[in-house]
Amino acid sequence: MVAVAKHHADTAGDPNEQSTPTAATIDPIGGHWAAAGAEGLTVWATAQATGPVQRRGRYVRESVQHPARMLPAIAAHAVTAYTRPGDLVLDPMCGIGTTLVEAIHAGRDAIGVEYESRWSDIADANIKHAHTQGATGRAGVIRGDATSILSLVPAALTGQIALVVTSPPYGPTVHGLVRPGTDGVAKFDNAYNDGTDRGNLAYRDLTGLADGFAQILTGCHTLLRPGGVVVVTARPWRKHGELVDLPSAVIGAGIRAGLTPVDRCVALLAAIRDGGLVARPSFFQLQAVRKARAAGTPMHLIAHEDVLVFSKSQTDSRSESLKDTLGGGMVA
Repeated sequence: MVAVAKHHADTAGDPNEQSTPTAATIDPIGGHWAAAGAEGLTVWATAQATGPVQRRGRYVRESVQHPARMLPAIAAHAVTAYTRPGDLVLDPMCGIGTTLVEAIHAGRDAIGVEYESRWSDIADANIKHAHTQGATGRAGVIRGDATSILSLVPAALTGQIALVVTSPPYGPTVHGLVRPGTDGVAKFDNAYNDGTDRGNLAYRDLTGLADGFAQILTGCHTLLRPGGVVVVTARPWRKHGELVDLPSAVIGAGIRAGLTPVDRCVALLAAIRDGGLVARPSFFQLQAVRKARAAGTPMHLIAHEDVLVFSKSQTDSRSESLKDTLGGGMVA
């Protein structure tokens, strides 16, 4: 059985490969599940319940309006695996605050940065709601552009972050929600804003997105304590039929930020039932796969997120230099 906090750095594989864990290796830890596949790949079984079921009652209703919500079980699993109670967790692109909510429910403190005020307002509401449900941690949201995160987060927190959990955007529009329309279905809540504000990284091409994300991770590197961990979820997507390899771009961004890749796991977006996977696709995923197969392209449903894990060196000269510059401004 696999201890959740001990993952395998030497098993990175094709981001589009789907691994089915062996039932005998599934181990419940912290209310979630981790599993080791036949070749040692660490699998997080984070979709035993659907996203709506995971959020029901735990998040305010407006949360569904965000176009790209992280599964709560993914954030909760990362927090449980890589931190201890009382540690400080950061999400530099926090959206509706999923990372923050799961952190404070687990007795950690959390801070988030969000560019769009619409989502930061919902994140604030989710934090308040979590406290009414008994969450013991503290959390707050800072409104601003995370590419300049060091100008947003108080300098006293430099070197204090134990864990960063986040996910880059997948483009200006994603699957969103559907309702009946005149031509079958109509899509809504599928964009970050109305398109007039291009400040969100979602409006950049892959190169621009990777560069901006590297800036964010560079700031996170400074805020992390020595030995701190960064967990990024990402998955490839298709544009005009071509696969866009976002996970590899994220790995490159992390390396440029001075972080060390230490692991690559799989967070399932499908449930495990009787040793097999039960997909939980959106309407648009199903539609895209059906169209591709009808055209002769053997496309399969994406059933997982890549979980890319980085760490900060225990002895980082940049952090020590910054401590000397700030003097007594550091929190013990």
